[in-house]
Amino acid sequence: MRLFRFLLVLILTALLCWQLMIPQAAGDKKLPPIGSFFNPFSGFWKNAEPVSGFHYSDLDIPGLHGKVEVVYDDLLVPHIFAENTEDAVRVQGYITAQHRLWQMDITTRKASGRLSEVLGERTLQIDRITRRRGMVFAAENDVKAWQKSPESVRILDAYTDGVNAWINNLSPADYPIEFKLLDYAPEQWSPLKSALVVEAMAENLCSRDEDLASTNALALFGKDTFDYLYPEWNPKQRPIIPDTGQWKDWHVDLSAVPAETGTGFSGEKRSGALSFRDAPRSFETDPYSEGSNNWAVAGTRTRSGHPLLANDPHLTLSLPSIWFQVQIHTPAQSCYGVSLQGVPGIIIGFNENIAWGVTNVSHDVSDWYRLQWANPQRTKYIMDGQARDVQERVEVIGIKGKTPLRDTVPYTVWGPVVYGYDPAHPLHDCALRWISHDEPPAEGSVIFMFLNAGKSYEDYRKALANYDCPAQNFVFATRSGDIAITVQGRYPVRAPEQGRFIQDGSRQSNAWHGFIPPDRVPAMKNPSRGFVFSANQHSTPPSYPYYYLGNFEDYRSREIYDRLEAMKNATVDSMKTIQLDNFSRRAADALPAMLALLDRNRLDAEGKKMADELAAWNFRYDAELTAPPLFDVWFDSCYDKTWDEMQKSKSVLVPESWRFIEMLEKDTASIFFDHPETPRRETARDIVNESFGLMQAFFAKNPQKRTAWGQFMGFTLKHMAQIDAFSRLDIVVGGHRTAPNAMQKTHGPSWRMIVDLGEKVHGYGVFPGGQSGNPGSRYYDNMVETWAKGDYYDLLMLGSAEESSTRIIGKQTFSPSRQ
Repeated sequence: MRLFRFLLVLILTALLCWQLMIPQAAGDKKLPPIGSFFNPFSGFWKNAEPVSGFHYSDLDIPGLHGKVEVVYDDLLVPHIFAENTEDAVRVQGYITAQHRLWQMDITTRKASGRLSEVLGERTLQIDRITRRRGMVFAAENDVKAWQKSPESVRILDAYTDGVNAWINNLSPADYPIEFKLLDYAPEQWSPLKSALVVEAMAENLCSRDEDLASTNALALFGKDTFDYLYPEWNPKQRPIIPDTGQWKDWHVDLSAVPAETGTGFSGEKRSGALSFRDAPRSFETDPYSEGSNNWAVAGTRTRSGHPLLANDPHLTLSLPSIWFQVQIHTPAQSCYGVSLQGVPGIIIGFNENIAWGVTNVSHDVSDWYRLQWANPQRTKYIMDGQARDVQERVEVIGIKGKTPLRDTVPYTVWGPVVYGYDPAHPLHDCALRWISHDEPPAEGSVIFMFLNAGKSYEDYRKALANYDCPAQNFVFATRSGDIAITVQGRYPVRAPEQGRFIQDGSRQSNAWHGFIPPDRVPAMKNPSRGFVFSANQHSTPPSYPYYYLGNFEDYRSREIYDRLEAMKNATVDSMKTIQLDNFSRRAADALPAMLALLDRNRLDAEGKKMADELAAWNFRYDAELTAPPLFDVWFDSCYDKTWDEMQKSKSVLVPESWRFIEMLEKDTASIFFDHPETPRRETARDIVNESFGLMQAFFAKNPQKRTAWGQFMGFTLKHMAQIDAFSRLDIVVGGHRTAPNAMQKTHGPSWRMIVDLGEKVHGYGVFPGGQSGNPGSRYYDNMVETWAKGDYYDLLMLGSAEESSTRIIGKQTFSPSRQ
């Protein structure tokens, strides 16, 4: 009997242990194996770091040619001192992986369509579209090009080896907590993964297009009305590069210009019927999210007589932060700034002689071409009357716990047929031509290494010659006094309006007409006005002879221009006030027009109180003000009520908000203010008053929303895996997407940097997060409050590993492996 009981207990214990070591179902999700996750020796307990901070120890890693010393400051910024560039980036790779390995892994999984391998079927559609858009294809072409440059190979291999040196030293107990939660292991790094990080940024910054929505709008309204609703140039805008006569003698030779199409528009009252194929919704008042600001001010406008440079890229904000601060010091350079996880070098920063920053150019560099199939199997398509074979690429998508999906993607001369698997999709017969699919310059992977070591304007221009995508506005300044900006990228030569609509893919003449020559890409050096700047607005005025289109910002740029133009005796603090400026030009343009159309005598007491508050508002989205929520709800209601039929259709382009405001100011009788279902013809006045009532009703129904702007906006800083326990949900900030301090619920300034290029270059900066990717570290989110308050850190630039500073908290030596 005792033996039986013993065996029974033994079997039950074994079954319990087995149950604890397998993933557990929780609804449609799976939890990690409970036993291993809570194991005190290898589970999540191992991810807790001491309250005193990070632990440092001397290390040997393979591949080093000499000793590398790393000094850590009180923000956990590594200052890497190496005898050569190759050793420096090898250690950079090691340290980056040490602090951000899971972030590196999940970024490349998303970019390569491999999320489902670890997350299961719920991400299958995301992975499928990612593969079919050619993200991996683009990254493979990057690597193919980079391999032609010995310098690129040398730097990328060193960085890759450094990342893998960290990975190879890990045991499962050492894995970042996200690996344990999702129950998978890190993979070896490779140059292809670095290329995928680059392509992830390209997808984020230069893959947007409105070809389908514009095509539908043109078919619906005709050319005259289309031009009325969707002008490409905002006359109030301040372009990055003004016309000073520099391109008056340029000539663009085009061999084929698409003919205009359209049926015209007429009528006393709009028809309520909109008829065209459904497509992904394109209804937004201000679509620009991924923006940025940068500028440089010449010594003629500063108190010190030396240039000042500022940059604050606006991106989706998350924990861990997208950026990682680092200093890299070699005999060739001493550079400080922020790096992108998975990419060697410093992306935004400064050295002892120069400083630079970037904003997104926002040109449209992706077009859709409708194919004419030559056979029912869709394996051949027509090009200039001849049948051509598609090239098939088989994508095998792994799915956790399921059989992999084998997806065959047809490639044409234009690019992949992205939605060919879905007959109901309006782009089912279209191929995507995207510039990121092209091979980049061979040294494109190391241009930031060249820039990091630059000393002059000539070095800056030489480095940028190898940069193509995603196009960026590179602002620049030197200690010797130069300031400059270059709208750097590779841009197609287009016929007027080419790429604005879906094109006929059966004619080769519809291809791009080459690329804008590098010496004709817009740029400016040392303008007489004493500053250069960008905020994602148009690169040039319409007089620039090369046609381009894109998604351009209309408000921040005007405010920044006016602030800089009025500025004298500028200081670092002056630069901070612009970066933190909550003034909205959109509100300043729209609200006076809306108030002028509001019938105050028809308002009740509460309505008059709201109108008085709005009339007294200073157009600033400060966190403590209660007027901004009133305006946002009122403006959005006006906008929605005007374009509601387009909103319901889900597939037609809606006018930009600046054009809507212009109509409120100058064309209040426009037929587009009319409600087609009513017997009378409404005007802008009717829309404004009706929308004010809707705004009043909204706050009456939701009294908790009648609060200050910071609470109303509801800013959240979420963990990349959307885990609330690893997120910051308690941060209250001001700002607005149309203000220089371009805050949104999940977007905003991802790195604020100001550089004083005096006798000794000095930087100030902050980002919303911390250096560590470990939620159990004190350095995970230690900079968030400083960022939220609008404060900055002095950026410690050390001259040597032996230099003393009260901010130094640890040192580490890397030596060549003795194996």
